[in-house]
Amino acid sequence: MTSRDSAAYALTYDIDRPSTLDRVTTAFRLLWVIPIAIIYWLVSASGYYSTEVFTANGEFVETVAWSTGGIVAGLAAATGLMIIFRQKYPRWWFDFAVEFTRFVARIAAYVMLLTDRYPSTDEEQSIHIDVEYPDVEHDLNRWMPLVKWLLVIPHIFVLAFLILGAFLAAIVAWFAILFTGRYPEGLFDFVAGVTRWTLRVDAYAILLVTDEYPPFSLR
Repeated sequence: MTSRDSAAYALTYDIDRPSTLDRVTTAFRLLWVIPIAIIYWLVSASGYYSTEVFTANGEFVETVAWSTGGIVAGLAAATGLMIIFRQKYPRWWFDFAVEFTRFVARIAAYVMLLTDRYPSTDEEQSIHIDVEYPDVEHDLNRWMPLVKWLLVIPHIFVLAFLILGAFLAAIVAWFAILFTGRYPEGLFDFVAGVTRWTLRVDAYAILLVTDEYPPFSLR
């Protein structure tokens, strides 16, 4: 059975509801996800920074650390500048952003136990995300990228609690799956709904594909 999203928003998110889930892969999910998590980390890593500090002996020691998530911030900033100054959203740019979003959503669904299918880097699998390609000149206000980060603060505040609730729901579901092989329907819908809400906010403030304010809704 599939949970269908009926809202006419620029981004839609659907997920196939599994009838049963594998107890073994569920039990060791945090171990199974490590390889694909490393791939995600390598793709999203933005680079490194280094610092120099004094040791007790008075010597310089350079420390190096990788920073991740740069691809998300970089895409949002670059897309915003493109819209502001050129009123363009290159199709290849859009396609990459959407495919990366789908990839992350597949990993998230796997971690949250919504599916047993190991996250693919390119196949749709049981996660269905559709994003409308914007007509920038007619559909997008060129100045909106300057304020969208501010306008979504209410969503960020609410999502902070919802995402915490989704993780707690996944923990409860973990025990339920181990004993019954099934994800409780109410918990499944809640976790999927939080994901849907989050992705709509991403479409508005990060992907910048729409100026329509995202609804405060799990559906």
